Amino acid sequence: MNDVVAPQHHRPSWPEVSEFFSGLPQWATLRPLFGTHPIKVEDDITDGKYELQAEIPGVDPDKDVQITVRNGVLTIRAERSEKKESNGRSEFAYGSFTRSVTLPTGADEDGIKASYDKGILRVAVPLKEVEAPEKHIPVGAAES
Repeated sequence: MNDVVAPQHHRPSWPEVSEFFSGLPQWATLRPLFGTHPIKVEDDITDGKYELQAEIPGVDPDKDVQITVRNGVLTIRAERSEKKESNGRSEFAYGSFTRSVTLPTGADEDGIKASYDKGILRVAVPLKEVEAPEKHIPVGAAES
């Protein structure tokens, strides 16, 4: 005799947890505490330059995006304004967003170039050849 168990699919009587939090203000969900950034980035060093790509859809790069560099830290600021056209649900993030990254050693801050296409901000930072001097560290005997 074969016992065939058919999977049972049922919808829980409680809404999903994410639906519960959707009605709260964005700050109430404590998203930054869970290690997420509103501006997601990818970076790499290739062909003598540091390249960063940042995901910033739905902004006008001429008005809504600002890039600054100071003391070896590149900062991207963006603002996405909410358009209230319906009372439906929206999971889009609106407001001001900031992301800072430390540039690698040898970054040429005067040669940075940026472009924006289809929601992706690309930043290219030329790298200068930097020869770090070798340092010798003396090792002493432990005092007893």
